[in-house]
Amino acid sequence: MSSDVTFRKMTEADIDQVYEIEKLSFALPWTKESFFHEMKYNDHAYYVVAEVDGRIVGYCGMWLVLDECHITNVAVLPEERGKKLGERLMREAMDVAKAQGTVLMTLEARVSNHVAQNLYRKLGFENGGIRKRYYTDNQEDAIVMWVKFDE
Repeated sequence: MSSDVTFRKMTEADIDQVYEIEKLSFALPWTKESFFHEMKYNDHAYYVVAEVDGRIVGYCGMWLVLDECHITNVAVLPEERGKKLGERLMREAMDVAKAQGTVLMTLEARVSNHVAQNLYRKLGFENGGIRKRYYTDNQEDAIVMWVKFDE
């Protein structure tokens, strides 16, 4: 991925593009209405989008609650994967979370998703436990991971 990637806060106008990435990335994608609700009504929601030439190629959603940040979803267009974009999105999300005063970031990953787990470990995340049958599409367990930011 070249340096022509830009990051910015997601807006309602981005929902259609983000939803397309969501559908291509997850067995049980969030609905457009879910993203609309996040943008319009969830005061804790903050989504970062990655753009190349004005086209959204990835996004990372998070909820900022008090001094904690929960990553809700991260996805990159299939044709843009393998270019370190997920890592750059996560680093951007971590920077946003730190700037908002959070000290702890957490997320869940499928126990079978070793690529994601390896990325999160590279970024300083540690294993925090297992959520049994967390994913409703196949009852797969989730590994809970967290990172504490230096103060």
